[in-house]
Amino acid sequence: MIYALLRWITGIALHWFYNDIRITGAEKIPVSGPLLIAVNHQNALVDSLIVGWLVPRRITMTAKATLADNPLIAILFRVLHVVPLRRVSDEIRKQNGLALDRSRNTQAFAEIFHLLERNGALLIFPEGKSHNEAGLEPLKTGLARLALQARDEHGITGLRILPLGLVFEDKSRPGTAVAALVGQTIEMDSWRGGDHTILTREIADRLRAVSEDAALPQKEFIQAKESSNTVRERAIALAAWWGRLTHQLPVRLARSLAVKRSKDAGEPAMFTIMFGVGLVLLTYVIHLTIIGMVVHSFLLDCLYLVGLLSGAYWAAFQQHPRRY
Repeated sequence: MIYALLRWITGIALHWFYNDIRITGAEKIPVSGPLLIAVNHQNALVDSLIVGWLVPRRITMTAKATLADNPLIAILFRVLHVVPLRRVSDEIRKQNGLALDRSRNTQAFAEIFHLLERNGALLIFPEGKSHNEAGLEPLKTGLARLALQARDEHGITGLRILPLGLVFEDKSRPGTAVAALVGQTIEMDSWRGGDHTILTREIADRLRAVSEDAALPQKEFIQAKESSNTVRERAIALAAWWGRLTHQLPVRLARSLAVKRSKDAGEPAMFTIMFGVGLVLLTYVIHLTIIGMVVHSFLLDCLYLVGLLSGAYWAAFQQHPRRY
């Protein structure tokens, strides 16, 4: 329930910055069975949010363990069941020249194998870092090692690796488009051999085909039929108009603050979501306070809140369908 609610809110919040978010090849995504989703990483936490919203099944995310140093993010990790991984680069800085703890991710791997045994889906960024480079950075071998270990040591059958490429028109500019392109899965049951370097190269080739070598798909415009002008369509159009009216000011302010505060191309979208959530909630409090002072009706307050949420939803999605 919490995951579904946060996923719904995420879809709305992502559209505060990006005008169009689409997915191509959604039919290639396995709807069941153990799955490792390999994604290129160019936009920090926003990449996880986009994948979590677009993929039509619950996914568990991995993230660098240092993020959990923030108490609020640590709580969020526990609520969303995010698996924190300790990167070598982070550990080297912490150890100050001392030997690395080779067992640092033992518990994390145990959680991952347990997830896969229960036919879960795990999101991994095999580049190991978020970056601003145009192409795909060299992949770490961790994903390949994990897949081979799951198959050979834990006897997990039916495991697949799904390459999913994120392509941004301009990740730092508001109102631009994002595409998620789904590649061909690697079936671990039929993958021969146990060399993680060969498997890593194969993952890189398939991920590069849907990210580095891929262009942003053109949006398809569908001619509206006369029969679509129904009562339902008019109601949706009215809800979208109401949503734009009530959310335009806080969202525009969030965008402006995000762009001004950002020092890196990967920050504006995430800052827009962060500032937007706070400003929109503040707007809701102001609206509900005014309504409460005028009519003194808890029921009307609740109905008005539903209207605000409905407007936010349709304002985000009426003109920006996600699948093409």
